[in-house]
Amino acid sequence: MSVKTAAIVTLLGAVGLAPPAGAQSADLRTPWGDPDLQGVWTGSTLTPLERPAQFAGQAFLTEEEAAALEKGADENRFVERVPREGDPGTYNQTWFDPGTRLVPDRRTALIVDPPDGRVPYTPEMRERGRLQARYRVNGARNSWVDVDTGERCLSDGVPMFWLGYNPNHQILQTPDHVVIVHEMFRDRRIIPIADRPRNGIRQWNGDMRGRWDGDTLVVESTHFIDGNADRWAQTWRMPTHTMRLVERFTRVDADTLEYEFTLTDPAKFTSPWSVRIPLTTNQASRGVTQGPLFEYACHEGNYSIANVLRGARAEELAAGDSGGQQ
Repeated sequence: MSVKTAAIVTLLGAVGLAPPAGAQSADLRTPWGDPDLQGVWTGSTLTPLERPAQFAGQAFLTEEEAAALEKGADENRFVERVPREGDPGTYNQTWFDPGTRLVPDRRTALIVDPPDGRVPYTPEMRERGRLQARYRVNGARNSWVDVDTGERCLSDGVPMFWLGYNPNHQILQTPDHVVIVHEMFRDRRIIPIADRPRNGIRQWNGDMRGRWDGDTLVVESTHFIDGNADRWAQTWRMPTHTMRLVERFTRVDADTLEYEFTLTDPAKFTSPWSVRIPLTTNQASRGVTQGPLFEYACHEGNYSIANVLRGARAEELAAGDSGGQQ
């Protein structure tokens, strides 16, 4: 095992045992001089990815609007609601950790480009997303492939974005690699900081390369798999052969990491689009659970998929329909 490989294995082995060490010098740099990006970061926020219709044309909330939204989130954080008739329910509210705070500048959307704060889908991809949302509720359940990748414990796809439960990411560094571990799905992204040819192998999370642009880490990912055959909870995250993801990480202060990403994919979008999310190590400031990453053991004992299929068969028998749902 090479020294580089041993260092990465050591870093990954430490994940989940304890939070990583904080900044190692007053100016937040590593012992070898790079900006120190290490920490357990959360991007959880009330601010949605896309601008809601009621805020069309409004880039920022007023202080009063923001305060009302945050107050409502605080009051409803652990409120249990009775499921709709025929709905078996979902996790209780203790499982969810959506956050109760907006991003500090009170933006109405995390999308910063285009100016309308909306994903610039192609007409075909917008329709696919609409149909998938409907299918997720009422679609056939004849096989495990009828449920989306997240429900199958595979992945919801890159980039480093999550507003539900398990909204944390841990970053670790060596002089020539950055490792990002996503709490959700336990995705591990090992990013070489190197100017070297790509290997051409297509991957779920793409073939990644990092470089320093001043004090900003820029990560460019290409060579994604073609995920068209699978169902995706969020269509914009579906990987394709033409997708290109550029991420930028800038350490702002002891508690803040500015994270930006730009997605380009003519198979899904009419133009590139960009998102900016301030990540923080101060989990309490976002109203989420405080602590280290925990293992997301989704695959082990994933009896929910078997029960979904079993329930569909029970509905067919009750309806006398041996041909399956349409």
